[in-house]
Amino acid sequence: MPTNEPAAPDADARLERELAGLKAQYERLRDDKVRTEQDLSHLQNQLAELEAKAQAEYGTADPEALRRLLEQKRADNARLVAEYRDHIATVRRELESVEKAFEG
Repeated sequence: MPTNEPAAPDADARLERELAGLKAQYERLRDDKVRTEQDLSHLQNQLAELEAKAQAEYGTADPEALRRLLEQKRADNARLVAEYRDHIATVRRELESVEKAFEG
């Protein structure tokens, strides 16, 4: 009848290696958790600061309200650029008219 004695030390060694590997994984995961918690805290602080800044500058920190405000500002800017473009075209036409009057 074969004995299990030679297999037992090998099994013990395998279990010790596995345990050491699991401990190392646990340490890495714990470090990752600490880093992630620190990152989360930092990001929450940044968000609070940005919300306070948005509230102070724009009267709201609601992302949807800020999006609508941005769209309105873009529309206003497009309108102002169009008005300025028209003004420049008018000035150019008037200047050409004046130049023609002096040429003739």
